[in-house]
Amino acid sequence: MDFVQANLPYLLAGISVGGQYALIAIGYTMVYGILRLINFAHGDVFMVAGLLMVYLVTAVPLAAAIPLMILFTVLIGFTIERVAYKPLRSAPRMSIMISAIGVSYLIQNLAYYVTGGLAKTYPSIPWVSDTVTILGATTRRVTLITPVLTIILVIALVALIKYTKIGMAMRAVSRDFETSQLMGIKVDSVISITFIIGTGLAAVGSLLFFSSYTAVTPVAGAMPGLKAFVAAVFGGIGSIPGAVLGAFIIGICENIIKGLGWTTFSDAFTFALLIVILVVKPSGLFGEKNTDKV
Repeated sequence: MDFVQANLPYLLAGISVGGQYALIAIGYTMVYGILRLINFAHGDVFMVAGLLMVYLVTAVPLAAAIPLMILFTVLIGFTIERVAYKPLRSAPRMSIMISAIGVSYLIQNLAYYVTGGLAKTYPSIPWVSDTVTILGATTRRVTLITPVLTIILVIALVALIKYTKIGMAMRAVSRDFETSQLMGIKVDSVISITFIIGTGLAAVGSLLFFSSYTAVTPVAGAMPGLKAFVAAVFGGIGSIPGAVLGAFIIGICENIIKGLGWTTFSDAFTFALLIVILVVKPSGLFGEKNTDKV
């Protein structure tokens, strides 16, 4: 029983963090699936969602601040796609990647300017931020909410992609960009909706993440963003179930390592895992093997 009480908080935290990584990883994997682009600014959009919440609660009630934060984050994602990526649609892939890195640094520097480089304290959300006890182990309620909410959102997203007209368009564009255009699919609209969904999920992920780790800094999105990217690659970039499973595996393993007292190596483990996956199975757990037609 003592063993359970000692290690249960780390397991619960791992499942919770895995869910938060999953919500960010879905954004990476959806954008890659359609544009073949790694959106390096995605982690920074996640950080901006945290800062938006910090400033919004000073102006409006909490009940209004949460939907406004999600709305503004979605608008930022939409604007980034229209301004930084759409003009480069026919440019070499390297150009779009450099643009993504540029957007990432721009967002970080704007955040430094706004915050003065100081950490901002994330507002406490009633009920969600409360402490609960499970089998003698103390944790925050957000730890229990995160995996459940993540699974619900993922099921809803998979249903959207499988059974709706826009989902069918997304699948078509991800398969063949040029043919989809010839078939009358509005590719620009599909890409914009993909960014809207991805940034919306990242906004929800930031709400859950910063409810646990309350300090928001201009670089707060860098490490979760990188780990979510690793999770997407681990599961097979382009595969939503793969990204989610990869995120949960990384979150749980990372926190078990912390529980063993090897906190210093918890981040290193994530990137070591990435190297192993790329060597053993480059396409990831659920990734499709690319074959060139001759």
